Amino acid sequence: MDKTKILPADFPTDGVQLSHVLAVGDYVRSLAFYRDVLGATLVHELPESLAVLNFRGSQILLSAPHGASNDRLAERAGVIGELTIRVPRCLAAYEVLRSRGVEFITPPFVWGNLVRAFFHDPDGYLLEIAEARQA
Repeated sequence: MDKTKILPADFPTDGVQLSHVLAVGDYVRSLAFYRDVLGATLVHELPESLAVLNFRGSQILLSAPHGASNDRLAERAGVIGELTIRVPRCLAAYEVLRSRGVEFITPPFVWGNLVRAFFHDPDGYLLEIAEARQA
């Protein structure tokens, strides 16, 4: 298979949509992950506390909970579909993210009218990339 025909130039690509607020345990580590691995752009920041990131026109807000326990984060980590990133081509996004060091729980697989793959962020939130398939 010729990878140049299926891989996009970068990730995220056109067609990706996201809007989500995440309470994070290690603000600096999470900011680096969402900015450097997923490719989000920092729009506004209250250092060590709050970041507003642009993700191809969508928004991610990272919040370091003051006085909150990391146990609360651990409880939420098992929730399925904590954050879903809709992508035009799941396999292409999977390959780009793997090349950036993301360790996937599953490779892309077909589930109904979706192609899906799952991975965790540094706080253990479950993330999903999903592609809608034509009926």
